[in-house]
Amino acid sequence: MKVLVIGGGGREHSIAWKLSQSPQIKELYLIPGNGGTSEIGENVNISLNEIVEVADFAKEKKIDYTVVGPESPLVSGIVDEFEKRGLNIFGPSKNASIIEGSKVYAKRFMKKYEIPTAKFKVANTPEEAQSFIKQKIFNFPYVIKADGLAGGKGSIIVKSKEEAYKAVEDLMINQKFGSAGEKVVFEEFLKGVETSFMVFSDGKRGFPLVTSKDYKRLEDGDKGPNTGGMGAISPSPYVDYDLIKDIQRKIVMPTIYGMGQESRMFKGLLYPGLMLTEEGPKVLEYNCRFGDPETQAIMMRLKTDLLEIIDGVIHNTIKDINIEWSLEPSACVVLVSGGYPEKYEKGKEIYGLKRAKMIEGVQIFHAGTKKENGKYYTNGGRVLNICAMAPSLNKVMEKIYSAISFISFEGMRYRSDIGMEKK
Repeated sequence: MKVLVIGGGGREHSIAWKLSQSPQIKELYLIPGNGGTSEIGENVNISLNEIVEVADFAKEKKIDYTVVGPESPLVSGIVDEFEKRGLNIFGPSKNASIIEGSKVYAKRFMKKYEIPTAKFKVANTPEEAQSFIKQKIFNFPYVIKADGLAGGKGSIIVKSKEEAYKAVEDLMINQKFGSAGEKVVFEEFLKGVETSFMVFSDGKRGFPLVTSKDYKRLEDGDKGPNTGGMGAISPSPYVDYDLIKDIQRKIVMPTIYGMGQESRMFKGLLYPGLMLTEEGPKVLEYNCRFGDPETQAIMMRLKTDLLEIIDGVIHNTIKDINIEWSLEPSACVVLVSGGYPEKYEKGKEIYGLKRAKMIEGVQIFHAGTKKENGKYYTNGGRVLNICAMAPSLNKVMEKIYSAISFISFEGMRYRSDIGMEKK
């Protein structure tokens, strides 16, 4: 079989790595891929947002299955384009991807279907947003979110009027994230533990992946600006079997049911980001795709052939598959460029990868890298994902940080506290 993975980050490298273990796959392609993915498949230099061109390639190459990593092509309708041509593709339609593509839609959807989430108000103009600040609609701190896609960086916690006005100016007036900030959501600040919960959805039911927790803030102790993700552990130490049942009953099933009622049947990977509050789990936001970097940790633990699961979702047979997972914990630590998540330089040579990979149980997934003349260079904000699996989380982190000690590039940064919080 021929399989195509859309995307060029660590998430896509881990998905391609897991797919490459399937005995059914003879050819593996990535659009556009990265410096590391060229070791397991063929990188194809097409922009992942050139949906028609990507679909043309898949048709020409007679690709059997396509798996979409990032949210942007999903929200733009890549699934619809592929299905129009009779091509198998894993991911929700454009219609269903709105659940991530618009925070305003998602919040109103949750209110309609009584899915637990934070109280909120929508501002359609900068003037309306500024009036909300003057009216003190929520006590500080509260959250101001861009309506559209902002690469995981469009959610701003504000602790004062000055910070609130600055957030509105950045998002709505200066359009730091482009049209994503045309509308914003004001939201009460939820206290608790943040956790990720992903399910494979066939449009009727949700089949949970193993649990995970990601770390969004740049600096140790969950300080600094929001990022696309600085690391993850699996399983989440905060989620037990009873809580999984609770999340399924109060959040996952009402979401899948509600999307069906709205004529937006959700097939693919549904990922509600949750806050575990004293009142129970509440949805912070929805994602319509695999999490990054949670997927890197989770793929380490998946024992079942991923292609079999992908086929099961597409052809509605996933209910017949016994998805198996390793009981050993796993984790991922992200190495980022200096200056990330703001401006950063590219083209810094990466040293020590060969030595780091020699540590048993360690797997390195590339993200913002490129390979030239046998050498690896930085080519993005999040550069590398250092992952491992071992009998205990302490052993996992020991292996990961040991591997990191051999790796270097100019400006390299990472968090040193992943997996080390106490429950």
